[in-house]
Amino acid sequence: MSATLLIEIGTEELPPKALPRLSAAFAAGIDKGLADAALTHDGVSAYCAPRRLAVSVAALAERQPDRREQRRGPALAAAFDAAGNPTKAAEGFARSCGVAVADLGRVTSGDNEWLAFERHVAGRHVNELVADIVTSALAGLPIPKRMRWGAGEVEFVRPVHWVVALYGSAVLECEILGIGAGRSTRGHRFHHGGELPLAHADDYVHVLAADGHVLVDFDARRARIVAQVEALLDESGGHAVMDDALVDEVTALVEWPAAIAGDFDAEFLELPEEALIASMQGHQKYFPVRDADGRLLNRFVTVANLDSRDPGVVRDGNERVIRPRLADARFFYRSDRTTPLAARRSGLADMLFEKRLGSLADKTDRVERLGAQLAAACSADRVQVVRAAALSRCDLLSAMVGEFPELQGTMGRYYASADGEPETVARAVEEFYQPRFAGDAIPASAVGRCVALADKLDTLVGIFGIGMAPTGDKDPYALRRAALGCLRILIEGDIDLDLAEAIDIAVAIYGDAPLAADTAQQVYAFMRERLRGYYLERGVAADVCAAVLANDPTAPREIARRIDAVARFREHAAAAALAAANKRIGNILKKLDGPAPQAWARERLVDAAEQHLADALDAVAGEADARFVAHDYAGYLATLAGLRESVDAFFDEVMVMCEDTALRENRLALLAHLHSLFGRVADISRLSDS
Repeated sequence: MSATLLIEIGTEELPPKALPRLSAAFAAGIDKGLADAALTHDGVSAYCAPRRLAVSVAALAERQPDRREQRRGPALAAAFDAAGNPTKAAEGFARSCGVAVADLGRVTSGDNEWLAFERHVAGRHVNELVADIVTSALAGLPIPKRMRWGAGEVEFVRPVHWVVALYGSAVLECEILGIGAGRSTRGHRFHHGGELPLAHADDYVHVLAADGHVLVDFDARRARIVAQVEALLDESGGHAVMDDALVDEVTALVEWPAAIAGDFDAEFLELPEEALIASMQGHQKYFPVRDADGRLLNRFVTVANLDSRDPGVVRDGNERVIRPRLADARFFYRSDRTTPLAARRSGLADMLFEKRLGSLADKTDRVERLGAQLAAACSADRVQVVRAAALSRCDLLSAMVGEFPELQGTMGRYYASADGEPETVARAVEEFYQPRFAGDAIPASAVGRCVALADKLDTLVGIFGIGMAPTGDKDPYALRRAALGCLRILIEGDIDLDLAEAIDIAVAIYGDAPLAADTAQQVYAFMRERLRGYYLERGVAADVCAAVLANDPTAPREIARRIDAVARFREHAAAAALAAANKRIGNILKKLDGPAPQAWARERLVDAAEQHLADALDAVAGEADARFVAHDYAGYLATLAGLRESVDAFFDEVMVMCEDTALRENRLALLAHLHSLFGRVADISRLSDS
């Protein structure tokens, strides 16, 4: 027999940004608990709304399957004495099993035999198991800080007011988070404030929607919000700026969404649109509206949590609320404009970067100096790099960024431009934060790339130097993101810069700061590992990465060229054979007592196969060298791939380790030369044949 299991935890309003994560974790915990209990089912569905977390389990088995349980006791040699009488070990084991020694069975494995006890264990009913499963799932939720309420000792993310536990139409007799389970849920706080009894677990979603004005399915509620907003603007024109994270947050704030459009005074459009959007999205959870050309309009869409009898009143209320918010933003903006951005530079001395590494003014000084030295490699104007670095953090002292921290960099660009700074400098002030998150674009300008690179390298060197490398999931200075950002800028920005040298320069700029002696080595090793992950995440084969990194090239852009070349070569028909040959050559050379001979003489090539290999090497030498110098590594390896037949014939027909010392040395030198040619790009012997 099976039936639907419904568990609902009714609470006060849950943290909206955490709600989807809590819901998914609760469902996963229930699923795991059921699996551990060997309770079969047809799937777990997660539901959540501002005041509830719920799961529904389809076709859950009524009880666990019966099972046979076996315990193994002492070996026979220890269970009976020479006369065949049971020892204390045998008697103790029998006693623990509740039977006589004579009732024990035996099990064998190979030549060994032990006493054993086997019993039939009846499966437990779901009613006996649910409380522990739910309690365990709730305990495993990702809740940074739990709270208590009332006089009890129970802890949860928010106070709990009701619990529903139904198996089909039956209430499961259990207590969860200090509350006895029942069959009554609660409807919308305003549309239906009382209890809603559920006759059956399958009625949950329908009853809440039809009678309780609660859309408990998160995805369905989200889809309704999007559809309502789009329909509203289809009638009046424009399209909403619907950031996914904000849509999720609004979905987590409402149980019964109702979209309402509103306006604000057009005079506020004089503000930078990012400030208007930040105010609408951050403070009010509104969706800004753009016209068909992408220009921001003096309109917004809000989502109410009820169907109002008079939507106009709701609209007027929201319009009244947004006006002082925008007025504050205008005041901050105008106030900030009275002080040039550069004049705020001195204030960075009072803002701490890290107590052992100095203030943000100290960090800015270092970034200026490092950026100046990296400018040529980044194809950036040195003077503009230094200027952009000097201004890069000045907007942190502005009132606008104080109110909207997410606008740091963006407001710096506006203020720098208003102060008459070159456009490239103003853009770089904003771009140097990029990439801000996974998938974000790298800076578009050369100056922005240079400043971003210098800033991230300075952070990596400083924080590693004082022994605060990331550990586990702890990375307070976002060093993993900084390292990946540096690598992406170098690779995707097509910047030929030696990373090891750049790190050494960054270390040197710290001067007498208390950095560890091996700081440069630590940072380089950390970034090299991030580089490996960068390529693996993009689907590059592990053996391709290993082949290129084995030669330890230190310029990420150069590594990128070689990764691409080796990935192409790996698909070549000759790749597997040449990789195997190189591995064979490497093994031969490793077994030598000393270094391999370096020079070979044509007059000592006596076998036709070795002569043909030498001729083949001569034939490709010119083209291969030209391609290598031009960084055309794919072409270089493709050229060398033409050696396959000559290499195969050499190993088929030539005895390398022959008795004649002169011949042997000459052949080893020829092989060492061949090995070095392939090794100029990568250690292709590391390529697998799959």
